[in-house]
Order: sequence, then C-alpha cells, then structure tokens
Amino acid sequence: MNQNLSIDEYDALEQITKLAKGARPSACISRNSKRLVGIKLIAHRRDGSFELTDAGRQILFIKQCIDGLRAIAHDPDYVLSAPVASFLAKKAHIEQDKEKEKWSITERGRDCLADIEATNPPAKNY
Repeated sequence: MNQNLSIDEYDALEQITKLAKGARPSACISRNSKRLVGIKLIAHRRDGSFELTDAGRQILFIKQCIDGLRAIAHDPDYVLSAPVASFLAKKAHIEQDKEKEKWSITERGRDCLADIEATNPPAKNY
C-alpha cells in the first residue's frame, strides 16, 4: 500500500468506479491502466473493461478520507460523505458539534494531518 500514485492515476481509479459495465474506458484510464494493473489496483476483464480490486477500493477510500480531513480543516461547512465521516469519527479524527451539526477536526486529526502533510504534499487545494 506504499504506492505513490499520481493525480492522474487517482483520477483513473475514480473514473473506473463511475464507468458503466462494458463501457469503453476513457483516455485517462487507458493511459494509466498498465501500471494500475501491474500494482494490482485494477483488474482487466475479458470484455476489455476494468474493475477496481479490493486494494484499489481501499486506496481510493483512504484518499477520500485524507481529502475529507483536509477539507474539514479548511472549511467546517464542508459536507463529507457518510462512509468517510463515519470512519473519521470512529477514528476520533473529527467530531460533530451537536448544536451546529457541523464537523470539526480534533487534535488527533490535526496531528494525523500534520504527519501526512510532512510526508506527502497535498494533492488538491481547497
């Protein structure tokens, strides 16, 4: 799971999740498919389409959690998806303000985010 993926490779993974079964892959998917198949994040079907492997789904979810944590740190009004919010809350990286019904980042979340920022530059600016 120590794969250093480019933004383009992450985009290809995202596009594969939205691709209809049997649909022709986009140029982004085609361009990145060889490496993503090689590191076993996607699998090539017999009909020529692609599907995410369990490892690919896991990496994509981790990226969504990191992006969500960064977004909440910059904008408390940001709306997280339910699985991401549930995971981050379960890990005590975020907590919900009962009165305002907004998420806020905890000290543990700030420490985790600082550690991530120290090892990897942010992929997207919010």
